[in-house]
Amino acid sequence: MSEQFTVVGLGELLWDILPQGKQLGGAPANFAYMTALLGDRGIVASRVGNDRLGQEAIWHLKSSGLNTSHVQTDGEHATGSVLVKLDLKGQAEYKFCEDVAWDHLAWTTDWQELAIMTDAVCFGSLAQRSETSRLTIRNFLQSVRADAARIFDVNLRQGFYSAEVLRVALLHANIMKVNDEELPRIMEMFGEKIDDEKKAACLLAREFGLKLVCVTRGHRGSLLVCGESIDEHRGFTVKVADTVGAGDAFTAALVHHWLRKTPLPEMNVAANRLGAWVASQEGAMPVADEAVLSAIR
Repeated sequence: MSEQFTVVGLGELLWDILPQGKQLGGAPANFAYMTALLGDRGIVASRVGNDRLGQEAIWHLKSSGLNTSHVQTDGEHATGSVLVKLDLKGQAEYKFCEDVAWDHLAWTTDWQELAIMTDAVCFGSLAQRSETSRLTIRNFLQSVRADAARIFDVNLRQGFYSAEVLRVALLHANIMKVNDEELPRIMEMFGEKIDDEKKAACLLAREFGLKLVCVTRGHRGSLLVCGESIDEHRGFTVKVADTVGAGDAFTAALVHHWLRKTPLPEMNVAANRLGAWVASQEGAMPVADEAVLSAIR
């Protein structure tokens, strides 16, 4: 077993209300779950309500082998949930409940201590829709070690983002992951007219001092830009059950190999392989398949 790193999913923890029932999700939780399957110490840093859904969320995380000691409990706000609709191709559309527990992430001594011992932290734009959580996330990012990986996984949901939030998030990050639909929207918000994905990724890397920029392309694979190095992968063909959590799995594999200084092409293969596997399963936290995981680690 190689060295075990401490990897944090920071932000929203919520229930995905799917046509077939509810499943625990939220990008940070999905990311932490996949991180743990790959063998690192996956930690969820979020907040749930003091309600039945909150208790269920804690129980589910524990039963999945995740550390829950950094999930805060909120006595005033409900546990988050999101209505998920799937189209005929399994692509997901989301409608989020507002002013829920994860909109009130609190900066505590416990989280400060966690930040100091963190090797990598993944955060998004959705959890920054409220000022309270936005400031807490920034405090966390400012408290991690200088050499820690800080991954901004862009998540443009509904109207819960702005150019300013995205810009400040990128200034706190050293790795960016964005999909091919979000990238042109971000460039437009930043006042740039660049249609070429490679040029856009290189510009963002230079502008914000990013060590790695990843552009995911769904079933068509991904683009990685790291300094002067560029790698593209065409993706893996699978029968899609649903795409919920596939991008978070991709990020988990990416970070797993980034921490181990894996060459870019191998990193890209591993990330695409794990994302494709999750897309072939129902839900964002499928039961471990050791044959799949051993090929990715």
